[in-house]
Amino acid sequence: MILIFLILVVIVLWIFASCIKIVPQAQAYVIERLGAYQGTWSVGFHLKTPFLDRVARRVNLKEQVADFPPQPVITKDNASVRIDTVVFYQITDPKLFTYGVENPMMAIENLTATTLRNIIGDLELDQTLTSREIINTKMRAALDIATDPWGIKVNRVELKNIIPPAEIQNAMEKQMKAERERREAVTRAEGEKRARILEAEGEKESAILRAEADKQAAILRAEAEKEKMIREAEGEAEAILKVQQANADGIRVRRHP
Repeated sequence: MILIFLILVVIVLWIFASCIKIVPQAQAYVIERLGAYQGTWSVGFHLKTPFLDRVARRVNLKEQVADFPPQPVITKDNASVRIDTVVFYQITDPKLFTYGVENPMMAIENLTATTLRNIIGDLELDQTLTSREIINTKMRAALDIATDPWGIKVNRVELKNIIPPAEIQNAMEKQMKAERERREAVTRAEGEKRARILEAEGEKESAILRAEADKQAAILRAEAEKEKMIREAEGEAEAILKVQQANADGIRVRRHP
């Protein structure tokens, strides 16, 4: 009897423990009772009715990323390109996400492919390659409206790669190579031009410096010659004065013997 009682206690405790549910942060649990939707549990402690309630789905409420493989699309000018997209989405209504569509991710992938074909079909290849931001904005708006009944909000859509046909890639590579060669030629020409300008400016500066040096040298030579002539003239004048002084002294001596 005691053994049966212990078994019953263990069973009751196990059932009670199985009814305790703790919903972690950024998650929600969709609860069904006898197969019908009962409610959505948010973060925290919850108790479910044994044998009647079950957790139908655990829903992640964080922003998630879906990276889809490249999709073949045709541009307005009949160029076939392959584009792979990245969709950033978030589940806003766990109930709609659980019951709105059978396979949400497959639905989003197919919807992304059809929306991309519709948008790229109105653009030519050149526009497709240069209008990523416009395409991203149109894709996000279209997907956000279409996924709203599924409880999904599309936050961003990014075109990761746009892969044109091989012949177009070869033509683009040749064009890029020619552009690089042209830029290199322009750079070389600018460098040579700059070098010639610097060389000419250097020669001009050297000529100016030489002329200035010659001028200063001529001025110094003239100043030296002038100083020399002045000193010679002063020397001659001093000699004449001495001679005159000597003559005057001799005359005075003869007059007074």
